[in-house]
Amino acid sequence: MSIRSRVTGTVGRQLAPRAVSLAPGLASSFVREALNRAILGVGPLPAAAKAAEAQLREQGGDVDKAIHELIENHVRYAGAQGFVTNIGGVVTAAVTIPANITGLALVQCRMIAGIAHLRGYDIDDPRVRNAILTCLLGEESVDKLVKRRSLPAPPMALATAPHHDSALDQVIHAEVASELIQKVAGKRLAVTVGRRVPVVGGIVGLGADGYATWRIGRYAERELLPRAKR
Repeated sequence: MSIRSRVTGTVGRQLAPRAVSLAPGLASSFVREALNRAILGVGPLPAAAKAAEAQLREQGGDVDKAIHELIENHVRYAGAQGFVTNIGGVVTAAVTIPANITGLALVQCRMIAGIAHLRGYDIDDPRVRNAILTCLLGEESVDKLVKRRSLPAPPMALATAPHHDSALDQVIHAEVASELIQKVAGKRLAVTVGRRVPVVGGIVGLGADGYATWRIGRYAERELLPRAKR
């Protein structure tokens, strides 16, 4: 791990819990609104299930190929900074979160929701929605939270739980908000450091967002195993 990565990670981890504790209602509202917009559609992006079904038709009904294309498309969206920033501005609850991070959360939530839909999950089910948000944290963070018992289980188990635990909603919203705030602090510092090196500053955001989206998409693909559609 580079010195810059260690520094930005440390700064984000220090700022995120404090920021979430200062405005828990805002954090919860932002996360909930981002997920709702991602699933229902926003701006130039149609609803997650509709987009997933269109991709499935393009791939001749092959679910695995459709998921692959879905991930690749959203990696491109995440790398298009102007596009992400424009759709980010629609989430009014996120007044304290930069538009790029807001847009990135929307893109990644939409991608995961599309994967879940193609794998046979009801993305209107609150258990599945919690699983979608948990995927957004990434595999490493989820594993740590489960080991600390901050989360009861990984996404697949949350999506297929016998009952919806409403108390878990706030926990997941807070963890996701904390993760996003870490990205805010880390990206700002990374760009600042990157400006000292020719070219690096210009590609930090695009490369980091695209790669992060690809990793999250692959995690969701592995985690959300196929279910029989009812």
